[in-house]
Amino acid sequence: MADEQGSTEEGEQVSGSDDDTPQGATGLLSALLSQLNLQRSQGAAETAEAVKEKPPQVLETLDIEGVAKYIEDGKAKNIVIMTGAGISTSAGIPDFRSPSSGLYDNLQKYNLPTPQSMFEIGFFMSNPEPFYTLARELYPGKFKPTPCHYFMQLLSKKGLLLRHFTQNIDTLDRMAGLPGHKIVEAHGSFHVSHCLGDCKREYSEQWMKDKIFEEQVEVVRCEDCGGLVKPDIVFFGEAMPDDFHPRVKEDLPKCDLAIIMGTSLVVQPFASLIDRVPRECPRLLINMEKSGQADPFMQMLGLGRGMDFDSEDNYRDVAWIGTCDDGCFELAKLLGWKDELDTLIKNGHGEFDAKKQEAAQASQTKDSTKETQAEKQEAGSQGSSAGSEDNSDKGHPPDIEETKKEE
Repeated sequence: MADEQGSTEEGEQVSGSDDDTPQGATGLLSALLSQLNLQRSQGAAETAEAVKEKPPQVLETLDIEGVAKYIEDGKAKNIVIMTGAGISTSAGIPDFRSPSSGLYDNLQKYNLPTPQSMFEIGFFMSNPEPFYTLARELYPGKFKPTPCHYFMQLLSKKGLLLRHFTQNIDTLDRMAGLPGHKIVEAHGSFHVSHCLGDCKREYSEQWMKDKIFEEQVEVVRCEDCGGLVKPDIVFFGEAMPDDFHPRVKEDLPKCDLAIIMGTSLVVQPFASLIDRVPRECPRLLINMEKSGQADPFMQMLGLGRGMDFDSEDNYRDVAWIGTCDDGCFELAKLLGWKDELDTLIKNGHGEFDAKKQEAAQASQTKDSTKETQAEKQEAGSQGSSAGSEDNSDKGHPPDIEETKKEE
């Protein structure tokens, strides 16, 4: 295909003409249609070839029991997990898209065109207050990781997890103990913030947290240039994080089991990851409904195979319908890991509660110290004022009229 400069041979032929007549436009359209037809033909041929050369079924049965047996037999050594918001709903994180959640209602005073507008970079630059209001609701540290997050940690401890690709910004996987190098945050997170102004200064998670909660600022601005400071969350209209594409290219060809949880698989380019694993790689979807299924039109164009749960040609795709937590518990039970998972959850939630209580006590102590200091300052100010009045009376000469009366 031609690039923007028309550097390819075909591009030079199309864009090199000075003909601005309808015939020239027709020629350009004809060339583009021919190219599209060629791609469609190639895609159809590849699809037909794929059906013809369908890999053998590697799972004994196309169900969660078959996936458990596959793992138990040691065939899954490089598991890749892909997740969406569904793995965090049981933690109590509100769904900002739902008018019934209360969060959407709280943001209506900002006249959002749609709930998603707060994640559009153009809207944020002109009206940043809604995002910071949302940040106070969703900021890491307010919610406990779910059983699903601890199941991923269990896979990592057993040396079976290659990578966790997530669309979530809540960092609950990190809180559950999953090492940072195992995580690819496709849509960014609150972990680091940057100035969007001229200086591009980096700020820590704690700095941003202090601004949002301690200082209660409506808009967070850079200390150097005054530009808006935003957590490194990928908004619509922004590029993916630097590590996303290299990890996709390096990790997915190695994947021998893909587990997809809590996502509708509609947001690109994340949704396309399911087609980047090897053709013989089994894929397990744990979700409240089937998602990511093959689009016949896209298949015809050779632009993605999608999931195939129900056709006779299915040889690797499994759908487990239910909550992500229940799906992980079921898989852990089938693998004989249920007690280990329960222990991880109990210990993890215990540590979370202890840290939260410690933070609350520290905050209470800090507030008490501030109040004491304020009271001392006020008392000192009053004492100074009273002393000043006394000194003023003692040093003032007697009134002239009073002196005359005494005489």
